[in-house]
Amino acid sequence: MGPQKEFDFCLLIPCYNNRQGLLRSLQSVHYDTARYYVLIVDDGSEEALEVVSLKTEIDREMSLYVLRKTVNEGITKALNDGLKWIETRNDVQYVARLDCGDTCMEDRFYKQVNLLNINKQIVLSGTWCVFRDPVTGKAYTYRTPTEHEAIVRGMHYRNLFIHPTIIFRLTTAKAIGYYPEDFEYAEDYAFCWGLLNEGEGHIMEEVLVCCEISHTGISWKNKRKQLKARWKVIKKFASHTIRKVLGFTRVLTLFLIPANLILWLKLLKK
Repeated sequence: MGPQKEFDFCLLIPCYNNRQGLLRSLQSVHYDTARYYVLIVDDGSEEALEVVSLKTEIDREMSLYVLRKTVNEGITKALNDGLKWIETRNDVQYVARLDCGDTCMEDRFYKQVNLLNINKQIVLSGTWCVFRDPVTGKAYTYRTPTEHEAIVRGMHYRNLFIHPTIIFRLTTAKAIGYYPEDFEYAEDYAFCWGLLNEGEGHIMEEVLVCCEISHTGISWKNKRKQLKARWKVIKKFASHTIRKVLGFTRVLTLFLIPANLILWLKLLKK
């Protein structure tokens, strides 16, 4: 085990033209202020983000940094630039994720950091979450298997780790080369698979994050491209032949179902 780091984790948030969503996310973060910091990667927003104005608006004590990119290059490049920036500081054990508009329960980071501190074999932790439509107020809870072996089985069909819920070991992310750039629209799926090839995963059996359903977001607008990317991820990472075939079948089925219908069915289950 390496030397004790100055901070427990860095919270990595990419942002592109969503200042209000970013503010909501920041206001939901709770942890010992001396033990973490936030890095916002401003991916070429039309209105540049500035630390001073953000701190004034959230009115919270928080170590906050902005990595400003003048050109929008997409989320994968933004995340990797952020991870490289964090790596150069060499002062955190873990990196957590959150997206603009998504919010955390007050004890989220206390629980996830404690899990990783106690269980050295776990390299990736997620949580259950609630998806909520901010316009209609409708919501549903996303539940998954929680233990490593069941997670690996489930990953053959979909990414069980909802991106804004994860926290991972920086050393492990560095070992796999961070987010792969050849899986656009499913970079998080490939990234989580890569981490699971290096150690164990765990998903906490409680809702610790609320994710905003955005009808203009990347996943919603690029459903077909995302499904094609998921096919590529399954092809590369899935190891169990039968589950791999079933994973391909699931992707093909989703091609035929409109995104609005999928959301409606999920909201019915709640």
